[in-house]
Amino acid sequence: MRAASIFVLVKAKIYKSTGSWYVAKAANGQFYNARAKGIFKIDGHTSTNPIAVGDEVEMDIEDVQEESAIIHQIHDRRNYVARVSPHNKRMHHIIASNLDQSLLFATLRDPKTSQGFIDRFLISCEAYHIPAIIVFNKADLYRAKEMEKFQELKEIYTNAGYQVLLTSIENNQGLEEVKNLLTNKTTLLSGHSGVGKSTFINHLFPQFNLRTQEVSDWSGKGLHTTTFAEMFDIDEQTHIIDTPGVRELGIVDVSKSELSHYFPEMRLLLNDCQFNNCMHINEPGCAVKQQVGIGSVSEDRYVSYLTILDTMEDKKY
Repeated sequence: MRAASIFVLVKAKIYKSTGSWYVAKAANGQFYNARAKGIFKIDGHTSTNPIAVGDEVEMDIEDVQEESAIIHQIHDRRNYVARVSPHNKRMHHIIASNLDQSLLFATLRDPKTSQGFIDRFLISCEAYHIPAIIVFNKADLYRAKEMEKFQELKEIYTNAGYQVLLTSIENNQGLEEVKNLLTNKTTLLSGHSGVGKSTFINHLFPQFNLRTQEVSDWSGKGLHTTTFAEMFDIDEQTHIIDTPGVRELGIVDVSKSELSHYFPEMRLLLNDCQFNNCMHINEPGCAVKQQVGIGSVSEDRYVSYLTILDTMEDKKY
């Protein structure tokens, strides 16, 4: 038996998490089933998953034959996306870390993605400096009114600085464009259940078989419905992180006074407001309100801002 005090740390990256067990890929390409040594608290936050997919860690190989390891250290994160835990509103749930970009899959029919959900997702990405792209999927189901709505939303979000795509597997529309966007990047894929995200990825990369992916015995049965993400390698430089469908997205680490900073079209106007602490509600000389409906801020985005603001507490939400 190996002495407990003797171990050699190796670098690895987290590819999958069940909350207590992790799949980690070592620098030599070998995968290990890993567990954490002790309790990790990152950036002063209490999280439901202090070790997240995308984390770079140092681990001790516990058993080479059994492919098991113990995680001793988490390297500083370049960035991460977090949400309010769906099980405990007082805790964070880190969706993934060390990202180059995020793709939000949305639909305008069967099911319809609300603009409020889109805006909350974009705020979460802005808060952690992660470029976001909006992919409106299932375009083959759109009738005239959905296409009209798509054009309206495309104009709103393009003017706000976001890339907006229209895709359909049935019509072979936009697939190569999305595939090219993924090249040489680590990309988070997210969206509601039913938006066709997994089907879309299976179509582009059938080797992953995301819908029918089984969970191995070591991590416990039935955890394929978990809220944790999983990373897949497309090639050595291209990685996607798939997340199960998200019903709602509670914003974290954002205060009321900071919220407008995460609307890019508002952020450009903040220095033009009469007051430095302008909340853009009923203050005189508000540059944001002046632009609503007539310039660089759409009325829909402004209403979304007010709605989200109304749900937030004075402390960081």
